[in-house]
Amino acid sequence: MPRRLRAAELAALPPGALVRVDLEGTPVALCRIGESVYAIGGTCPHRGGSLGHGRLSGSRLACPLHGWMFDVRSGRCLFPPRGTDVRAFPVTIEEGAVYVELPDDAAVHTPPQP
Repeated sequence: MPRRLRAAELAALPPGALVRVDLEGTPVALCRIGESVYAIGGTCPHRGGSLGHGRLSGSRLACPLHGWMFDVRSGRCLFPPRGTDVRAFPVTIEEGAVYVELPDDAAVHTPPQP
């Protein structure tokens, strides 16, 4: 059964905002693009960088460690080619609050060790 969790207040996310939130042990990067809010897994699969501390440019989010690039609308890895995608989570906005739906199998990603 998916869990619907309150992640933030919409007023705290102006357009262009990127924040990291922890939802029951799952790091999530929340991004606001215009009037839309997107949520993706908050840990880069490459070396574990916090995507919530990356650089947001339009719908592209770059990891702060090595620049892996993700589309926040889908979680798709844009760079490098054949990179690992991150999970995208459904978002709803109700009465000024942002809710993220996490499936039961949402878990903290453990990055590969060097």
